[in-house]
Amino acid sequence: MGTITLELFSDDAPITVANFVAYIDAGFYDGTDGMGATIFHRVIPGFVIQGGGLTESLDGKNTMPAIVNEHGVSGLLNTRGTLSMARTSDPDSATSQFFVNLVDNAGLDRGDGYAVFAQVTEGMDVVDAIAQVPTTDSPPFSDVPVDPITITSVTLE
Repeated sequence: MGTITLELFSDDAPITVANFVAYIDAGFYDGTDGMGATIFHRVIPGFVIQGGGLTESLDGKNTMPAIVNEHGVSGLLNTRGTLSMARTSDPDSATSQFFVNLVDNAGLDRGDGYAVFAQVTEGMDVVDAIAQVPTTDSPPFSDVPVDPITITSVTLE
């Protein structure tokens, strides 16, 4: 749907950024690893868009080991346009999935929180457009875009 440019916060969230870069270097997100590109599989207007772990057929990709949650260490907050690592209820379970905050999500900063590691610097209009696409339920997933939104290219500068 367009290009999104990020600034990575390697000084504030070094473990999380190193993890994200390792997935980029491996071709994980854009599918140059041979296992298929990942999609934005969860779109909730007024909250987040989430991606980076499932293929267009909603199959999960094999991930690297989970990383420690750097939330609370960095002081970074889940504000509009920031990226954080998605995880399970275990605070130290983040692997490849990330989300972009569509609004200030102070609730994601409480307790163990979610580790912010980047900020959208260009393309927030693209993020907002993704947030408006029609979604459906595809058990066990909900809020899945009707038409897949695929990550086609990821580059580091």
